[in-house]
Amino acid sequence: MLGIPSDAVIATPFGRIGLSLQDEYLSAVDFLVADTPLQANHHPLLQEAQRQILAYFNEPKFVFDLPYQLNGTPHQLKVWQAIAQIPAGEVLTYAEIARRCSSSPRAIGGACGRNPIPLVIPCHRVVAMHGLGGFNANRNGLDWLPIKRWLLQHEGVIDGQ
Repeated sequence: MLGIPSDAVIATPFGRIGLSLQDEYLSAVDFLVADTPLQANHHPLLQEAQRQILAYFNEPKFVFDLPYQLNGTPHQLKVWQAIAQIPAGEVLTYAEIARRCSSSPRAIGGACGRNPIPLVIPCHRVVAMHGLGGFNANRNGLDWLPIKRWLLQHEGVIDGQ
């Protein structure tokens, strides 16, 4: 996934998001640096993904309904399925997800860091016992923790600071 150019790049309140397709499924949502050039794409699924992402930014309780394809280990798929069930405005700890998945908090953090479609699979809603914890393994050379903080503030989970 990393290093593969996005099929579309859209603007968000905190920077750019790259969207990628594989076959007829959303396969990647990447947070990109703020100066990444915008890139339009007229594929209907990418247009729908952009519409839904912008709807989420207008209404934090918006529920995504996009066809996506996840490629991961059985453990990762189990973790991503558990994370997908966390509603907007709520969080679970890495330890809580670990109990649900018969795993360890560290392994949950690793699966969160490899989530190919953040926002749609809301790994920002998984937090540490004390504090926010990490967020998506610092991919693309970008510090994603401010994005996690922004998303949780947007959903009303934490206060703006």
